Amino acid sequence: MQLDLAISKTLRSGKRTFQLQLAFQTSCQRTVILGPSGAGKSLTLKAIAGLIKPDRGHIRLDGRTLFDTRSGINLPPQQREVAYLFQDYALFPHLNVRQNIGFGLSRGWLNPARQQASQAVDYWLDSFHLSHLAHQYPDQLSGGQRQRTALARALVAEPRALLLDEPFAALDLSLRAKMRQELDVLQQRLQVPMVLITHDPEDAHLFGEQLIRLHEGQIHAEAVNPAPVPEPILC
Repeated sequence: MQLDLAISKTLRSGKRTFQLQLAFQTSCQRTVILGPSGAGKSLTLKAIAGLIKPDRGHIRLDGRTLFDTRSGINLPPQQREVAYLFQDYALFPHLNVRQNIGFGLSRGWLNPARQQASQAVDYWLDSFHLSHLAHQYPDQLSGGQRQRTALARALVAEPRALLLDEPFAALDLSLRAKMRQELDVLQQRLQVPMVLITHDPEDAHLFGEQLIRLHEGQIHAEAVNPAPVPEPILC
């Protein structure tokens, strides 16, 4: 993955102003953006995904321009070929596991049929060991099963990159360790480039081929293949 990003974005709420201003390039398969709550991590990820529009700058992925104020380019999210995994997974409660995964392939407003055949969906159901849960609904799943369903939905459309928003924050400690291992193995097997944001040094230690520390909207430090990050980061 070749990601070239240089953006600025100013947000105002009453008398408070927050300015995101950062620039970095990465060719790593795993890039981790680390920082406390309010550092600008989610804003950065949403800018890459096209969910917010920066005031100025550019975003390029594998040589393809996703956003550029000088050229007047701002591709909509569905044209950026990136998959966004929300922190709460954002599964549709009225759709079963098969339908949730299949939604990543759907176009328009129609939900996938409950029994709709799809080799791609079957592949990801099997890959994530979800076949026996295909007809269950999100409220019937464990935290790990919900995460695997959300990952399968993100990957079914074969994105250029996977964007992960605090993927382990909603899990308890034991499940968090298990899901880190699962994502580690999965990413190495599939070789899907990913950008992961987190406040947890353990995530940075395991996944940070390139580590970018954010503080108050700016890059505080940057390293490639960093050493373990032992100190806690307060939220």
